[in-house]
Amino acid sequence: MKKAKIVLAIVVALASASVCAQTRVNGYHRADGTYVQPHYRSAANSTTLDNYSTRGNVNPYTGKLGTVDPYKEQNTYRQPAPQPTYGPSRADAVDPYGSGY
Repeated sequence: MKKAKIVLAIVVALASASVCAQTRVNGYHRADGTYVQPHYRSAANSTTLDNYSTRGNVNPYTGKLGTVDPYKEQNTYRQPAPQPTYGPSRADAVDPYGSGY
């Protein structure tokens, strides 16, 4: 009986740890009109070693093995930050009074 309680405690601890390591993503439409179904992904953190798609890991929802090398930098497209817009510079400003300054 004591062994059963220990095993149960370990199973509960592992199950709760995996729940904390995932995030539900709502369905959405891409810019090209494609609908992406709701799904789960591993929670964001500072490492790529524990992502479902990383080599050596298994996605618990699909059963697929990870294929991404965790030590190779991924070529993810990041949109460049927009350039700030400013009004005309002082040299381009028009003096409404015609004083020339």
